[in-house]
Amino acid sequence: MRPVRLAPHLACHRAAVSAAGAALVAALSLLGPTSAQAAGTLTVCTESAPDGFDIVQYESAVTNDAAGLTIYDQLALFKPGGTEVIPGLAERWEISPDGLTYTLHLRKGVKFHTTPYFKPTRDFNADDVIWSMQRLRDKTHPAHGVARGGYVYWQGMGMNEIIKSVDKVDAMTVRFTLTKPEAPFLADLAMSPLGSIYSAEYAEQLGKAGKLDAINTQPIGTGPFVFKSYQKDAIIRFGAHTAYWGGAPKVDNLIFAITVDPNVRVHRLKAGECLVGTNMKAETASAFDGDPKVKMQRNNALLTAYLAPNNKRKFLSDARFREALWLALDKKTYIQSVYGGNATPAVSFLPPGMWSADKTLKDRQDPERAKALVKASGYDGTELALFTRIGGSIDGKRAAELMQADWARVGIKVKVQMMEWGEMLKRTGKGDHDLTFLNWAGDNGDPDNFFTPNLSCDAVTGGGNKSQWCNKAFEDLIEAAKKTPDAKKRTELYTKAQKVLYDDVGMVPLVYPVSMTAVNNKVKGFVPNPFANNDFRHVSVE
Repeated sequence: MRPVRLAPHLACHRAAVSAAGAALVAALSLLGPTSAQAAGTLTVCTESAPDGFDIVQYESAVTNDAAGLTIYDQLALFKPGGTEVIPGLAERWEISPDGLTYTLHLRKGVKFHTTPYFKPTRDFNADDVIWSMQRLRDKTHPAHGVARGGYVYWQGMGMNEIIKSVDKVDAMTVRFTLTKPEAPFLADLAMSPLGSIYSAEYAEQLGKAGKLDAINTQPIGTGPFVFKSYQKDAIIRFGAHTAYWGGAPKVDNLIFAITVDPNVRVHRLKAGECLVGTNMKAETASAFDGDPKVKMQRNNALLTAYLAPNNKRKFLSDARFREALWLALDKKTYIQSVYGGNATPAVSFLPPGMWSADKTLKDRQDPERAKALVKASGYDGTELALFTRIGGSIDGKRAAELMQADWARVGIKVKVQMMEWGEMLKRTGKGDHDLTFLNWAGDNGDPDNFFTPNLSCDAVTGGGNKSQWCNKAFEDLIEAAKKTPDAKKRTELYTKAQKVLYDDVGMVPLVYPVSMTAVNNKVKGFVPNPFANNDFRHVSVE
């Protein structure tokens, strides 16, 4: 996501500390008593606000934490701490020999949430699956238009081209018929923006009241936690879903304390007001050295930070210019200054821990060659806009300024534009940028989850492909890989796809960051996630 800056003047430093302290006091007042965590309560410091609670509309990890892994369940799940697909709302399934038909047998006795605004009269069944899938697939569905920006993930993954039909076999059985074999299909159904199931009964209630938009503000699911309230940009409260089919959560209350300022997050963790800090900035890691109460957990997640040059813009449409952007970067300095050394240089978009990652590719750094390529591309000195987010796991401003300085040395002019996370995703999805940089964390342990939502031609239209790069040779290779069940053959195809991407510089891999989560010793059962998500259904507090 994301010239070495001098330390601020002492007066500025004091002002920053004062501002952080004021923010801390204001934030803590929302949580009630500050002396200790209430019994049975887990408070988590998160780095930004969710985009909403209608998970199928959104793509950000923080929204997935606040909705996809709390409020909703998916048809399949991932084994905690791993990438193995296990039963979820579907307790078992059969796949036809030709790979085109998936028959899912649904779990009986699953309860929807009961809240002041909805009291279910029946358990989860096939009608809920049909409603949830048809909403995404059918533009005439009454709830399809609720997502005014569309369904970024669904569109980017090309799900309408993959799924031919979804049919109700009986009250507890549904059948997916595909247009072509799709090796990652079950893993796709375990991903929150694709496989989350909504209450058709609740939707009918909202529809009759003309309030379908409330799906995004007053959510109902079958997940481990029940939504209670949201104070915008400040705090989200959840209660335990005591009738949860997987067993009631071990905490009665889950609180997300939205804490954008990383220094305030450290203060809150040290004060014991937050017991978990997600997506911590690397430079804050040393703050917990020797701390007997809080430990920083480091995890080599399936995570890549990358630069997305808008391939549809002048100059950036030239592969020579895109290569120059890569060649100019001083990643060694970037890693030390931005990540405190907690990252390694990236070469492929696939992180090293992902099967089929091509480890033969070489990093690029050659400022002199970059200058020659800039000149050859016909670049005329036009200033390019680099979009970066406010907040997050790194100092986006510092990261952007380092890249800006590297590019200036080879003759490329760049201005830095900072904006809120949700706005940046929306604007880069529409292609308003020249350059932006983001993190991508794998969602299902399959290479396709990196390639299709971020680099396919469908994802350009859907808004997930921030590089706006569409390459037929690459597309043909990833499509062939998805149709192939044999892992060895898929690896060969993905290796070729990585070479196409590398040669055409469709995007620029920056680094493989270490994912960091601060965890208080009172917290038991927290398992770092290979997808850089945070799931608290099995967590307890001593």
